[in-house]
Amino acid sequence: MCQECGCGQTSGNTRLQFITTGYTEDNAKAVEKELLGMAGVMYVHIHTHDGETTIDYDPKKTKLTEIMQAFSRHDLDAAL
Repeated sequence: MCQECGCGQTSGNTRLQFITTGYTEDNAKAVEKELLGMAGVMYVHIHTHDGETTIDYDPKKTKLTEIMQAFSRHDLDAAL
């Protein structure tokens, strides 16, 4: 289970941790809001200073491609 919200593999969630380049304070907030608005996304944490991004999501409700498209819409490069 994750320490932040108690979700984890036992409940069917998947955790992504990766680096994203191009964050600003504004676009990081916009991406976080968009991701949290997706049906299967339970948790988003973004470090704008180094691009570290963590997302917990349910792959049965939200596809990885949908998550990656959110970064593209904000002109960010997210490398898994």
